[in-house]
Amino acid sequence: MKKLSIIIPAYNEAATIHLILNKVKEVVLLNDLNKEVILVNDCSTDTTEEQILAYITANPKMNIQYLKHDKNRGKGAALHTGIKNASGDILIIQDADLEYDPEEYNILLKPILNGHADVVYGSRFMGGNAHRILFFWHTIGNHFLTFTSNMFNNLNLTDMETCYKMFKREIIQNIPLHEKRFGFEPEVTAKISRIKNIRIYEVGISYYGRTYAEGKKINWKDGFRALYCIMKYSFLKLK
Repeated sequence: MKKLSIIIPAYNEAATIHLILNKVKEVVLLNDLNKEVILVNDCSTDTTEEQILAYITANPKMNIQYLKHDKNRGKGAALHTGIKNASGDILIIQDADLEYDPEEYNILLKPILNGHADVVYGSRFMGGNAHRILFFWHTIGNHFLTFTSNMFNNLNLTDMETCYKMFKREIIQNIPLHEKRFGFEPEVTAKISRIKNIRIYEVGISYYGRTYAEGKKINWKDGFRALYCIMKYSFLKLK
């Protein structure tokens, strides 16, 4: 294995996009893996595109592929675009804000590089890593959605809704994905759980959550959509 594809969906992240790219640039991966960054701008209305283009110009040696949507389609749709264009041996999803730390890529890489895992989830609810204290009802909602997903998919994850999901590229590219917004998480979880002999691991990660004033976008409607997606995709075959 020689390359990690890092998929970064971005919508109105002008204030933080250069900061997360700096973190991605600085991280040194296990086994001297190279990095491929795939930025998908989901039709931002702020200066996200200008920030990205300026960063690419200032960092010509960094392997960055920039893609954009002509209209806002949702985070899931941006992930579909990024996944489709990835060429690395392994693929990870990275939000454009600063809630997740790229320094922890290696924690997720270990089970795959050691030959144990095909998919690795980074859990915000296990281990002794730093975890910003924020919203009680968000935590309850996350636990409920994870519990429900586990029940229908016969898994024992602690954090189905985590951003940090790492896959062997050929696995995720062969899964038909449909959810355009935050339904991506329960859909992909349900579908990987049905792959014969799939090896799913979970590792503890840090979480530097942000408030709505700081740019958090998910809301209670997305929670209901996630619940619907758990039910829908848990009873469907891979299609």
